[in-house]
Amino acid sequence: MTMSNDLVPMGTATIPIARLRQVYRMGDVEQKLNKLPANEHDSLRNTYERMLELGPERFQVKPSGLPAMEHLYDELPNFHPVLDDVKRQLALCEHSRDALDITPMLLLGPPGVGKTHFARELAQLLGTGMGFMSMSSLTAGWVLSGSSSQWKGARPGKVFDTLVDGRYANPVMVVDEIDKARGEHAYDPLGALYSLLEHDTAETFVDEFAEVPIDCSQVIWVATANDARSIPDPILNRMNVFEVEAPDADAARAIARRLHHSIRQSHAWGERFDAEPSAEVLDRLAQLAPRDMRRAWMTAFGNAQLDGRGTLLAKDLPSPAGRRQQIGFMH
Repeated sequence: MTMSNDLVPMGTATIPIARLRQVYRMGDVEQKLNKLPANEHDSLRNTYERMLELGPERFQVKPSGLPAMEHLYDELPNFHPVLDDVKRQLALCEHSRDALDITPMLLLGPPGVGKTHFARELAQLLGTGMGFMSMSSLTAGWVLSGSSSQWKGARPGKVFDTLVDGRYANPVMVVDEIDKARGEHAYDPLGALYSLLEHDTAETFVDEFAEVPIDCSQVIWVATANDARSIPDPILNRMNVFEVEAPDADAARAIARRLHHSIRQSHAWGERFDAEPSAEVLDRLAQLAPRDMRRAWMTAFGNAQLDGRGTLLAKDLPSPAGRRQQIGFMH
């Protein structure tokens, strides 16, 4: 696929170097469109017309230098081995015209430790877009590869949509809960990954709906899972596997404290509250999974405001997990 001279798209925190890369061939699309019977396959016709209208070129980006990552080491203390690996791979292409090449990664760990949040931070760090697909849904069988246009309600897969409708040739694609995909479908919903995770075959990946070769070779893959036992070995062998532990008490307190500062500084009402949370409140927050901390802080801020206080107390935090508020009439 061809690329043009370097461009620098604006509007990102770290300005990346970008080239234009063709992710499909216009001739392939025109040929498919011309073969469609008149007044049939409207959805497929619209897809081809959209591809022709958008054109085949997308930004293939990489950071202009080794990006600052210290903040991620502070914000994600339980992801240090993953960040170290990303930093090594970024360093390899820093002083060359080589494209960004990040080995597919599997983040393995308990729910709520920040796996999906890490993927979003990675996409922001690299200056690319991000596609997200959950493999736990009943429709996950077609989420990667699309479904045949012969089926009612057929549509392209998420990989196709992200490249065609997005701006980037190398987005971060998150395959969430990949361990929940097998055993719930009549066929292997991960089958498309066998070719998508291999550079050579990914360059001519064919979505089952559009049936047009599309270049997925630059996609940066991040999969998440709670348990690796149900993931096929050929998939595991194509990925760097990282076991992500829940943060320890000190790291959890640090995450909670940074979230408090972030929420307080990003809202005008934040100035009504104390700049530092109490040790007691931090201790309570440290018992939560990182993904639950933001909701807990928002609840605490709201309760303190209703009580006319600028100091957050432990009683402002939501009830412990498992004690849901009852809604309805009491008998």
